[in-house]
Amino acid sequence: MKLKFTKMHGAGNDFIVIDAISQQVDFTPAQWQRLADRRFGIGADQILVVEKAQGAGCDFRYRIFNHDGGEVEQCGNGARAFVKFVTDKGLTAQSSIRVETMKGVITPRLEADGSITVDMGAPVLAPAGVPFDASGLGGWAEGQDTLWPLPIKYQGGKTVFVSVVSMGNPHAVQVVDDVELAPVAETGPLIEAHARFPNKVNAGFMQVLDRHHVKLRVYERGAGETLACGTGACAAVVAGIRRGLLDSPVRVTARGGELSIAWAGDGQAVMLSGPAVTVFEGEIEVSSNR
Repeated sequence: MKLKFTKMHGAGNDFIVIDAISQQVDFTPAQWQRLADRRFGIGADQILVVEKAQGAGCDFRYRIFNHDGGEVEQCGNGARAFVKFVTDKGLTAQSSIRVETMKGVITPRLEADGSITVDMGAPVLAPAGVPFDASGLGGWAEGQDTLWPLPIKYQGGKTVFVSVVSMGNPHAVQVVDDVELAPVAETGPLIEAHARFPNKVNAGFMQVLDRHHVKLRVYERGAGETLACGTGACAAVVAGIRRGLLDSPVRVTARGGELSIAWAGDGQAVMLSGPAVTVFEGEIEVSSNR
């Protein structure tokens, strides 16, 4: 079958966006993986699928498939691309929409200057809700946050100290002195697959530049290191504010661009703002081999 798609990115975090309202889309994980492959397919960090809403009071349903073909709960940069896509395609005339995701409803909004703000909901901070197995670990308080020791098999055995946060998907955030020198490629996969995270985890490496500015790299679950991660930026800022290192709003500099995060504290929604860009549109033949 021939599949129409749009290639987009948010601060370098790149996506294949597919309208599953006007065309039939029912693919296996292997087919999603093939589409995301940068040599044999289109190439992307994630594939975003636009569907009709299933529940009352929502405008669309939003599904996300990682580079490895697995479906995941949330993607903040993708949510911004989602809004630009449905607006540009004339699927909605509203500046603010309600969108169903695997982990609940988000409410992204197209701003007058062309940027997009996403209400990402309140972060989940209880370890069990991330989920993170904290049993037997001696975490300690820093500000309002808890740092958890995480042993990894790196350089003969090393312990990293992480904040755990869910933004609809799980994150482990550590503070580093220099994000460019951080061993993201080496330790990111070890943290991602750590047994303490039953659903795996996104590994964030944050350098604090001042109380309103950080640099961030994220090794994403199922995708590897990406040029930006929206939920990772949200989780990092939440962890930094709770540790007493940051004040809202915070500018997050990723390798692919900048995001802005605002958060008023525990129980409040995290607001993610940034650009979304259309790169090109196309059509690809998808093998029927399942």
